[in-house]
Amino acid sequence: MSRISFVPTSEWPDDLRTFVAADSATELELGITRMLAHAPDLAMGPISFGAAMVKNRTLPERLIELLRLRVAFHNQCRSCMAIRYRAASADVSESDVCSLEQPREAETLDDRERLAVELGDRFACDHLSIDEAFFDSLKALFSEAEVMELLMHCALYVGVGRLAAVLDMTEELPQGFDLPFSADHSVSPTSGEPVVVR
Repeated sequence: MSRISFVPTSEWPDDLRTFVAADSATELELGITRMLAHAPDLAMGPISFGAAMVKNRTLPERLIELLRLRVAFHNQCRSCMAIRYRAASADVSESDVCSLEQPREAETLDDRERLAVELGDRFACDHLSIDEAFFDSLKALFSEAEVMELLMHCALYVGVGRLAAVLDMTEELPQGFDLPFSADHSVSPTSGEPVVVR
C-alpha cells in the first residue's frame, strides 16, 4: 500500500487532470501523480519537467529507455521497472533489458548506449566519480547538448524514481514487481511481466 493516499482524479484541478490526460490514462500510467496531486501546484513542476524531456528529446528512444530502466533498478522503483514506454518498445526487447544486469558485457548495447548506462550508474550510485576524464569520454561520443540531455534524464529518473520508491506505490503492479521493499527482495526490470504504456 502506498505511503501517501491517492487523490481521486475527480478531485484534481482541471489543469492537472488535462495536462496528464487523466481521463484516458490507466492507474499505472497516472503513477506518482496520484500522490503529487495533494500539492497540485507544486506537482506541475516535476510533471512539466518530465513532459519537456519527452517532447524535446533528441537522443534515440532506445538509448533513453535503457538508461531509464537501469536507473530504475538502482532506485528499486517497482513501477518504473514494470513500465515499458511504447515509443521505445519496438527497439528494446526483453533480452536487451536482461542485458542491463551486466551492461559492460552486453553484446546488444552499442558504445553510446553502454556509456549512457554507465553515466546512469554513476549518477545514481557514485555521482562524484563523474569527473573530467568521464566527461571527456562522454564528449567523445556525444555532443555537449546531448551530454546535457543525458544528465537531465539522469536527474529526472534518479529524483522522481526515488520519490516513487519511497512512496512504495505498488498496488497495481504486475506480479513479480510487487514484492515488498527489503534488502533481500530487490527486483530488476526482468523480475515480472512488464506493461507497455503510452
